[in-house]
Amino acid sequence: MLRISVIIVSWNALEHLQNYLPSVAATQYDNFEIILADNASTDGSKKWVEENFPGVRIATFDKNYGYCGGNNRAVPYATGDILLFLNNDVRVEPNWLNVIANCFKNDEVAAVQPKMRSDTQPEYFEYAGAAGGYLDRFGYPFCRGRIFDFVEKDDGQYDNPTDILWASGAALAIRKNIFEQLRGFDEDFEFHMEEIDLCWRIWNNGYKVKFCPKSVIYHLGGGSLPMDSPRKVYYNYRNNLRMLWKNCSTDTISWRFTGRYLLDIIAAFRTLFQGKWEEFKAIAKAHYHFWKGFAATHKKRADLQKERKIDDDPAGILSINVVMEYFGKKKKTFREII
Repeated sequence: MLRISVIIVSWNALEHLQNYLPSVAATQYDNFEIILADNASTDGSKKWVEENFPGVRIATFDKNYGYCGGNNRAVPYATGDILLFLNNDVRVEPNWLNVIANCFKNDEVAAVQPKMRSDTQPEYFEYAGAAGGYLDRFGYPFCRGRIFDFVEKDDGQYDNPTDILWASGAALAIRKNIFEQLRGFDEDFEFHMEEIDLCWRIWNNGYKVKFCPKSVIYHLGGGSLPMDSPRKVYYNYRNNLRMLWKNCSTDTISWRFTGRYLLDIIAAFRTLFQGKWEEFKAIAKAHYHFWKGFAATHKKRADLQKERKIDDDPAGILSINVVMEYFGKKKKTFREII
């Protein structure tokens, strides 16, 4: 039986831990551990976990390293064959790990995502990952069950296990040896799209990412950055450019990156005309910092291109323009678009 290490990064999130950790601790799987990666919390959350869940291992860090840094630093504490990075605002069903473990029976599968439903509206998918993630031709991420801000009700329409391009970082299971081989999350991302970057690297190295519908979790979401936060806008735009530049194949990098860059400029001026000054500044700042750090990003691209095993981009990057499909043709669901 595969041993699974559930890693939960937390910073001053006592209320989330009180609400959600009990369901994780009650998991019915015979060979797993829980590791709390504590990013120097000051709210008493570490003490509460020690007193109420003494079986949870705690990795204590000297400062807040965020999602990427906290998870990377927690991995040496893990004894499992599978690492499962779980947000601190996730409620799970008792058998969720049994199903996850079964999805790893295929040696080609490097990473797995369970079905993600909303904790506040359990009949609906959850924004962050829904039924597995894809990219369109210009690098816009979307999910089966969630296109931009439109989230579908889960009627079993995506209950087939299938290959996906990316698994949500809210509940991402990955083989420990492959995570270490790929050098973990890119900490230059800080927040957002780091899991897409990691999963793209998985595909480029000849492995697969899988959606596992029979494993169901419930995610609160929005805990780190609100949906309309200019800071969230900044990270999404900056990190998307970094992700594309690092991982695109040689044949697609020029037109894919150029197309996305032009769409970013259109989006920026659209926000300006709408009077969304803070959002406009966030997009401009994202582009400025992308170019400021371009040398480091380009070096990473050069190193990754030498290591990649697959010349073409993964099949999970679809040939559609999801912006045109959603806003132009008014198609709201994955089934309508694909």
